[in-house]
Amino acid sequence: MTDTLSSFQTEAEKQVEADFLATGYVIRDVEDRKTLDQIRALIVDTCSAYLGNPAPPALQVYLDNIGTKVEVDHLNALRLNILSGMRNTPWFRVAYYSLARDMLAALVGNELAMQKNINLSIQMPGDESSLLPVHADVLNGDSPFEVVLWVPLVDCHATKSMYILSPERNTEILAGLGDFSHNTSEDLFHAVKDDVTWLTIPYGRYIIFSQNLLHGNRVNEEAQTRWSMNCRFKSLLSPYADKKFGEFFEPITMRPATRLGLTFTAPDGFNGG
Repeated sequence: MTDTLSSFQTEAEKQVEADFLATGYVIRDVEDRKTLDQIRALIVDTCSAYLGNPAPPALQVYLDNIGTKVEVDHLNALRLNILSGMRNTPWFRVAYYSLARDMLAALVGNELAMQKNINLSIQMPGDESSLLPVHADVLNGDSPFEVVLWVPLVDCHATKSMYILSPERNTEILAGLGDFSHNTSEDLFHAVKDDVTWLTIPYGRYIIFSQNLLHGNRVNEEAQTRWSMNCRFKSLLSPYADKKFGEFFEPITMRPATRLGLTFTAPDGFNGG
C-alpha cells in the first residue's frame, strides 16, 4: 500500500509526509505573511484599547513586554476580551486558515473541518496560572485524526514555547500509561522530560502537530511573554470523537461531489449504490 501511495505523490509531498511521520510535526514559514501581520495588528489594537494604552509602534516589543502594563491577576480578563474581538471579526478564521492552507491540504486533505473558535494563549514570565500540563488531546475526547495549527505572535523558544514528545517515545509512554493512574501529570512530565523537544518557532512561522503526541508547556522562565494562537483541523469525513461536527467543528472546504453525495436520497426500493 505504501508503494502505491508513494507513486501518486510528488517529491515535495513525500518529503512533507516523511518529516511529519518522523517527528509528529512540521514547522514552516506562514504562507501569507501580510495576513499574519494583520492578525497581530488586530490583537495588539484590541489589547491596547482594553488597557487604555496608545497604539504601540513596535508590535512585538509591546506583546513581549505586556507584563509591564497588566498584572497576572488581570491577564485572563484581557485574554477573554481579545478572544471576543477575534471571534467578532468576520475575516479572522479565514485569515487564520490562509496561514497554512497548502500545508493543511498536504497533511490532512483538501476537505477540512475547522474548530469553530480559535484559541489564544498568553504566558507571562514566572506565571504559574497559565500552565498546560503534559497531555495528549486524543486521550481527552479528541479524534486521532486531528492536527493543531499553532501560530506564535512573538518569537518563541525554550520555556517561552511548548514541548512535544517524539512519536516513538510517545508510543512507549502511552502503552504504559496505566502505570501512572495513581500519579499526577507532573510525575508524567518528569518521566518524559529528558525526551521532549522544546520548539523554536519565531514570529512568521507556524507548527502543525499531531495532538496524539504528549505535549504541553512549563513556567515561562524567559524574560518576555509568550503569545500564541491554536486551532484544530481534521479531514471532514474522518471519524469524530467527543468534539462533534456542527458543535465543535464546522466544514470549511467541501467538494461538489461530497455535497451531492451527502444530499442524495435513494428512491424507494433502491439502496443508492
